[in-house]
Amino acid sequence: MSTKPALRRTALAHRGALTAAEVAARSELISAQLFQHFPVAAWRWLHVFLPLAAKNEPDTWAIIRRVWAEQLPVRLAAPVVQPDGILLKHYELTAATPLVASRWGVPEPVGALATGVMPAAFDAVLVPLLACDARGQRVGYGGGFYDRFLAQCRPDTAFIGLNILDESPGAPMADVLPTDVALKALVTPAGVWRF
Repeated sequence: MSTKPALRRTALAHRGALTAAEVAARSELISAQLFQHFPVAAWRWLHVFLPLAAKNEPDTWAIIRRVWAEQLPVRLAAPVVQPDGILLKHYELTAATPLVASRWGVPEPVGALATGVMPAAFDAVLVPLLACDARGQRVGYGGGFYDRFLAQCRPDTAFIGLNILDESPGAPMADVLPTDVALKALVTPAGVWRF
């Protein structure tokens, strides 16, 4: 069985080797998979993470721009790490929402100028990850931000992991914690898995 630290090291190395062109192409494929396999237009609220480009995260702007370009009725929200370094708050994301880089370089809505959204409002959450196992357990950066956030969402919320790597879910991890929240689906450039 694999462990989170080992999977994290491997995934970071593989992602770090991707070129900007590969990240862009893979991000477009992830966007296409999402719109093909999920009822995006039927959701009221979709939570999206804004990509950390330095870590070659999936460029979710491909998804965001399509929602806006097609004028879909779904409303978008994005997270803001709070000063305590533990919690996330969530704010509506529109084309007019001002963004500022966090201390990690992640674009975040300016909370004072955006509408706050409670976790219970979300019909779906796009979740960043480095790796995922066959039970839907994910490996992130280790801060626990998303596990704490997902635990606050409704039981019927779709937790959809996005992986820039063309990897199917791996063997079950040995070090899953009781506080870890499993995904309900995984989207990669190569396909979709449901758990």
